[in-house]
Amino acid sequence: MIESDHPTVSVRRQCELLGLPRSTAYYTPIAESVENLSLMREIDAVYMGNPSYGSRKLMAMVNASGWEVNRKRVQRLMRLMNIAGVTPKRRTSKPGPGHRIFPYLLRNVAILRPDQVWSADITYIPLRGGFVYLTAVMDWFSRYVLSWKLSNRLEGGFCLNALDDALTHGRPDVFNTDQGAQFTSAAFTNRLLDQAIAVSMDGRGRALDNVFIERLWRSVKYEEIYLRDYATTADVEEGLALYFTKYNHERPHQALDNLTPAQVYEWSAEVKARRRIDHCDAEHQSAT
Repeated sequence: MIESDHPTVSVRRQCELLGLPRSTAYYTPIAESVENLSLMREIDAVYMGNPSYGSRKLMAMVNASGWEVNRKRVQRLMRLMNIAGVTPKRRTSKPGPGHRIFPYLLRNVAILRPDQVWSADITYIPLRGGFVYLTAVMDWFSRYVLSWKLSNRLEGGFCLNALDDALTHGRPDVFNTDQGAQFTSAAFTNRLLDQAIAVSMDGRGRALDNVFIERLWRSVKYEEIYLRDYATTADVEEGLALYFTKYNHERPHQALDNLTPAQVYEWSAEVKARRRIDHCDAEHQSAT
C-alpha cells in the first residue's frame, strides 16, 4: 500500500496514515536458503501423507531420507509453512490478540445442499526458489472451489479477497475456518456477520472439523504442485487456474457419484431455485 515514488505524499506521511512504523516500509525479509527450501518441500510432502505427524515424527522421517536436522529447525520451518500436527494439543492455529473466537457449529450436522456450509483454509505451496501461500473457499456439499488466492505473506488481506470473490457466487448459512489470525480478524468475521452468515471455527486439535478442504489440499498437491517445478508466483497462479477449472468442471469425484463439483453445485442450486419458484406459485394460487 506504500508508494515510495508518490509525487506528493512522503513515505513518512504514508506510514503515519497507515499506522505503521517507518522501518516497516523499508524492511526486506531475508529469503530462506536453498537448503531450507528443499527441506521445506520434503517436510510438506511427508506432512501431506501424514497430517497427524508433529515435529518429532517429521524430523525422524526427513532424517531417514538423508537429512540431518534437529527438532528446533523443523519446528521453525513448520511455523513458517503454517502447518501443525492435527493430533490433540493445547494450542493449534493462534488467533490474533483480541480476536474473537466462535464455536464450532457443525458437529453432527448433516450437509444436505449447496450453500449450506462453506469453509476456508490456507496451505503452503513450494516454488523453485521460494514459496507462497494458497487460500481457497469451498462449498462442503458439492466440494466446489468458489474462489482462491495466492500470497507471499501470511496476512489476512488475501483471505478477505478470496471471501469477497466467493460471495459473488451466493451466500452460505455457515462459514467454517480454523482459529488462525487471518480468519479471526474483525475484518473477516464482520464481513460474514454483515451478510447474516453464521461463523463457525474448528475446535483446537480437532482433525476432522475442516476435513473437506484438507482433502482438497492433498488433491492440489499430489495432482498438480508435486508434479510441476514452478519457478515463480506467476507460474503457479497460471497452473492453479487451469487445475481448479479442471477440478471443478472436469474431474469426477467419487463422493459425488462421479459427478463433477460444478455439476452438483450448479444443478442443486438450479433445483433449489425451481422449488422456491414452484412454492411461491403454489402459495399465489392458493391465495387467489
